Amino acid sequence: MAQRILMKGNEAIAEAAIRAGCRHYFGYPITPQTEIAAYMAKKMPKIGGVFLQAESEIASINMVYGAAAAGMRVMTSSSSPGISLKAEGLSYIAGSDVPALVVNVQRGGPGLGGIQPSQSDYFQATKGGGHGDYRMIVLAPASVQEMASLTIKGFNLADKYRMTAMILADGTIGQMMEPISFEDAEIETYEKPWALTGTNGERKHNVVNSLYLKPEALEVTNFQRYERYKHIEQTEAMWEEYMMEDADICVVAFGIASRVAKNAIVAARQEGIKVGLIRPITLWPFPKAVLNKAADQVKGFVSVELSMGQMIEDVRLATECKRPVALCNRCGGMIPSPDEVLESIRNAEKGVF
Repeated sequence: MAQRILMKGNEAIAEAAIRAGCRHYFGYPITPQTEIAAYMAKKMPKIGGVFLQAESEIASINMVYGAAAAGMRVMTSSSSPGISLKAEGLSYIAGSDVPALVVNVQRGGPGLGGIQPSQSDYFQATKGGGHGDYRMIVLAPASVQEMASLTIKGFNLADKYRMTAMILADGTIGQMMEPISFEDAEIETYEKPWALTGTNGERKHNVVNSLYLKPEALEVTNFQRYERYKHIEQTEAMWEEYMMEDADICVVAFGIASRVAKNAIVAARQEGIKVGLIRPITLWPFPKAVLNKAADQVKGFVSVELSMGQMIEDVRLATECKRPVALCNRCGGMIPSPDEVLESIRNAEKGVF
């Protein structure tokens, strides 16, 4: 039997990062993710790693950029306002095609908002986050176990495709405790001949840069980058299906909202309503194909979110508006209750969207 450890979600991310080979962490404290930095501050010096609390979020993301350019597995973490401050650096990292892992344990907004859980950074994460044409791989854990396993997966994908991967969690998953195991972790390694490691006179100098003064060259680079993104969309989308075999209604939810939704689905099934769940695990690439296929089966969708309705736009795009999509949401740090989700399911069953 696999050994299981009781851990908080934020601590699971930190421990998983260390086990994945991360030896450089740069960050700045902000609720509700500060335990990640605290864990790294305690553990990194003991394993020969680097922990540095930067003077700001802006400084920390640029330190990530430097370590990533040298080929290191490197991570930073923050919460919603802090991620906004990192946006310029995220764009530089994307423009330089270097890998890094960024963790966002979301809180309510906009502005300073509050410190309670939210999912209102969906647009920011899945549509880029900073300036220019680029994408990030966005992974959305729904358990403490996934906080760990998707952190390792994020490092693997970042290195594989030379791009930023983001763990988009919410404050609830970050703060809750569950037993987890690291025994099935699959840690991949990739050669990095592009890295700034010093030449020792044995090769040409590498250059890591995001500046292209000739527009023709920048255009070619962007087209090439998006060919890579297209391949990722075709091969790396991840999702979970729950009770979808005979479903007439499909609930779409991620993170803590998906756990609430499952309780509501069980209750709806007891009432005779055939309802299931599709949980996106990758928010980008979004699991378009499975949702489009579901649109040929069900009569409608319910998007359950801790926001004013952001993922619902991708659900509508993925299903090509074949079926109506209702929104069940709370925001500002509030979480929909199973009863609220159940009521939305009942309405959808009646054709009320």
